[in-house]
Amino acid sequence: MQCYEWFKHFNEDRMSAGEDPRPGRPSTSTNDNHVERVRAVIRGNLRLTVREVADEVNISTGSCHPIFTQKLQMCRISAEFMQRLLTDDQKENCVEISHELLANANGNESFLKNIITGD
Repeated sequence: MQCYEWFKHFNEDRMSAGEDPRPGRPSTSTNDNHVERVRAVIRGNLRLTVREVADEVNISTGSCHPIFTQKLQMCRISAEFMQRLLTDDQKENCVEISHELLANANGNESFLKNIITGD
């Protein structure tokens, strides 16, 4: 059924299978104020459920899910919410460490051997 819809869209000279903007009033539950309140609640306790966070912020669970997944880039791993992506500082730190390791490996032929043996 979905393939038929895509075929119909492309047959009408559309270049994308993405959804068109929906008419109506935009959601007010995913505004910046609610995003910050959800972030604060989660920082206080990563083991809360989406329903508990939604109740705390006084929004629906349906509005809370996009805040987690789209706005905060978080997902549930095990019983805690975790960031999906590294922050810019974490990325820079990884690059710096990689450069240091590469410089050590290039300057010391036994570098990798020393790491494996713990010398």
